[in-house]
Amino acid sequence: MSIKRYGTVQTGAGGKPLPFARAVEADGWLYVSGQVAMENGEIIDGNIVAQTHKTIANVLAILDEAGYGVEDVVRVGVWLDDPRDFWTFNKIYQDYFGAHPPARACVQSSMMVDCKVEIDCVAYKKKS
Repeated sequence: MSIKRYGTVQTGAGGKPLPFARAVEADGWLYVSGQVAMENGEIIDGNIVAQTHKTIANVLAILDEAGYGVEDVVRVGVWLDDPRDFWTFNKIYQDYFGAHPPARACVQSSMMVDCKVEIDCVAYKKKS
């Protein structure tokens, strides 16, 4: 089995190094680490709408870099800071995943950084 890591040299808020890969691929499975609405090492300003779009864009960029698409995503995990954002989040999420809905869990959680949403996922693509 071969393992490929994506984005092992990255920084988070305040320029601090992050001790994990953005994603790891093994035998066709791609595990994408939790993504937030981060740009250039800082959380973007904005409400749940702006942060959801940016967070999903970050997930999609990692999938694309690894050669996967939304149609390859089999499971998504979502953490929301405020449960009142659930329906707004769902509307945006459906715009991205509606044609290829994966299995999903969504919970309310206090975040480790000052963000409104975090998303991770697992994708699979049979390797030839």
